[in-house]
Amino acid sequence: MSTATLTSKGQVTIPADVRRALNVEAGDRVEFVQVEPGRFEVVAATRSVRELKGRFGKPGKAITIGEMNAAIAARGASAR
Repeated sequence: MSTATLTSKGQVTIPADVRRALNVEAGDRVEFVQVEPGRFEVVAATRSVRELKGRFGKPGKAITIGEMNAAIAARGASAR
């Protein structure tokens, strides 16, 4: 079991063996997910965009840049 010490600034250094298991390095993000009161899991939040390939399927209809811009402009106008 790995342990770490909380600094006066609220910082914790993640032990090297935990970093290796999570496959994270300097600059990567981690999430703290509460699984029950007083208990959290540390989850690597940085993943490659390539991992998303194939998860969303193909779009039903291709749209043009002009159509995208028009949709953005319409949505922006309605937000005012």
